[in-house]
Amino acid sequence: MPQDEADEGAGLLCPSAPAEPAGSVLIGVVSGTPGAPRVVPTTHAVPVTLEIIELARPASPGEVFRFAGDCHESRCVHFRNAACQIAARGTVLLDEVVDRLPPCPIRARCRWFHQEGPALCRRCPQIVTEQRRPSSEMLRIVDESDPPGSPGTNLRGQNN
Repeated sequence: MPQDEADEGAGLLCPSAPAEPAGSVLIGVVSGTPGAPRVVPTTHAVPVTLEIIELARPASPGEVFRFAGDCHESRCVHFRNAACQIAARGTVLLDEVVDRLPPCPIRARCRWFHQEGPALCRRCPQIVTEQRRPSSEMLRIVDESDPPGSPGTNLRGQNN
């Protein structure tokens, strides 16, 4: 993809999209523990089917799998100031969980990679789309009313 297309967001994928048959692809399986979940990437992006969605039951698909779908940019609640705020905040708020870039079936079209580069890739395995008991760091990534580095807190959300 030419760089100017990537800059305009043409064809970029959100790596934390909902499961939609004929509209998203399976890119990872959640493993680890409830307190430290980790997404294990699939070798290839797999088109989502109703059968894949059913495999997650009784949990929701986003608790068991990671999906990618078209990045909706300004139509997404997490997209502001020409950037995905999940990616921007994740790079600042989360610790790296891997030393090397993990394999990724969508890196060439990943919104997060195009925006934040390898820094977010080393944090990406800990980002699970749906969590029953998210960590305080995960909550801060989606709570844009609590900006990273806000007065009285450090980057990990702890009081100074």
